[in-house]
Amino acid sequence: MNPWIQLGCLWVLAALMMSLGWLWQRPRANAGIVDVLWASGVGGAAVFLAVFGDGDAWPRAILAVLGGLWGARLAAHLWTRVRGEPEDGRYQNLRSHWNGNQFKFFLFFQFQAFLIVLFALPFLAVARNPDGFGPWALAAIAIWLISVIGESIADRQLARFRTNPAHRGRTCRDGLWRYSRHPNYFFEWIHWFAYVCLALGSPVAWLAWSGPVVMYVFLRWISGIPYTETQALRSRGEDYRAYQRSTSMLFPWFPKRIEP
Repeated sequence: MNPWIQLGCLWVLAALMMSLGWLWQRPRANAGIVDVLWASGVGGAAVFLAVFGDGDAWPRAILAVLGGLWGARLAAHLWTRVRGEPEDGRYQNLRSHWNGNQFKFFLFFQFQAFLIVLFALPFLAVARNPDGFGPWALAAIAIWLISVIGESIADRQLARFRTNPAHRGRTCRDGLWRYSRHPNYFFEWIHWFAYVCLALGSPVAWLAWSGPVVMYVFLRWISGIPYTETQALRSRGEDYRAYQRSTSMLFPWFPKRIEP
């Protein structure tokens, strides 16, 4: 199947899925489902492109497993938060800012469908790789394991901290969160380098770099850290400001000593 047709089909499927997600959130007033669907959609895109790609069977099989498992883990983690907690503060602010305008929410959901296609470009490069199993495939698996395990640990540490009512209004500084304000984002970014390694040898290997580059731009300047930290300052105030002064934003490093 032509790669452009594959991306077009993927976009149609993603748009349909996001439309259903938009319908789901209307009576529940919980747009957090968009994150669950995005993770599911990107993971599903890896499997879809692996199945219909024309590259060697090895990189396609590894892509399907790594991308599919990554998406399933992240979607399951996000779903536990969406179904068990009120709407995320970021979406509450959007709802307030848009006065609950559902057409704007529909466009927002459809933009996420476009992002699924954008983040599927590295998978397209891997799926067209004619090279078989080799050292770069082993490097990809190693990067994937380190990143997914690291992100899972960070997610569990934060979830454990949030379940304690005594921690309300306080900032998690446990484990990995002592060295980075966003260790989950850091490992999420690292994860995309796995597909760069897996695409080496592909005629469109350069497309794989869109993963780590676009993910870093979104995390650092658009939808990740800026929104998360704005909400954290709104809910935790001076405690989070002190955390900002002492702890690296994204890349893990030893915390600074802050004088009282």
